[in-house]
Amino acid sequence: MEQGLGFSHFLDQIDGVGMSVLVLLLSLSVASWYLIIAKSIANLIAKRRAEAFLKHFWSFDSLEAAHAEFKNAEPDNAFAELAKLGIDAAADSKMHGSHKLAAAGGTSEFLTRTLRNGIDQEATRVENGLTLIATAGSAAPYIGLFGTVWGIYHALIQIGLSGQGTLDKVAGPVGEALIMTALGLAVAIPAVLAYNTFVRRNRIWLARLEAFAHDLFILITVGDNNESPAAGSQSQIEATAGIAGVAMERGQ
Repeated sequence: MEQGLGFSHFLDQIDGVGMSVLVLLLSLSVASWYLIIAKSIANLIAKRRAEAFLKHFWSFDSLEAAHAEFKNAEPDNAFAELAKLGIDAAADSKMHGSHKLAAAGGTSEFLTRTLRNGIDQEATRVENGLTLIATAGSAAPYIGLFGTVWGIYHALIQIGLSGQGTLDKVAGPVGEALIMTALGLAVAIPAVLAYNTFVRRNRIWLARLEAFAHDLFILITVGDNNESPAAGSQSQIEATAGIAGVAMERGQ
């Protein structure tokens, strides 16, 4: 009588360790696909909102008009949040001057720190979930390989105990054990592709955010009449260099 083979037979013969490996692979697959779909949708929505905001922002007549509108609406994207942080920081610095510890060092330094913190917070936010996707991409093949080795070990033990070492008795169980390796690769390949895609997208996104922060810094500091031209130019150069370093550090 021929022995049944295939995935259903593999599930019937699998032991506790093999089932644990199978459940772990399925859990990694579900978690990684959930994050891939969720982050893809979130990134698409964020891109559309950012493009709409930038088009609206550059249509303002002045920063005062933008500030007035920000008071009545909550930011719905990273660019709007950064613009609100920068404009609020400049207004707060002018109001309190050096009497407030956070504004010590002048408007330029305070604005630089605020914009840098805003970019750092966005960089942290866009990295959420990437650790799990990277883990699935790197660990799943080894988990599947462990399941295969464990399955082959038990298959050979059973063949040895039965005393039937013919090719048809060996090839079937060994072939079934390779299912684990195939499952590991099926989990890892989409995760690796998605991780590389998200990392590239985040690098471009943060570069655009850094460029907007640079433009915003120039707009605010050039319009600030409380600093002398010479001091303003020097502080602009130093602060701009500090902000520009944020995206470079994140891209490394």
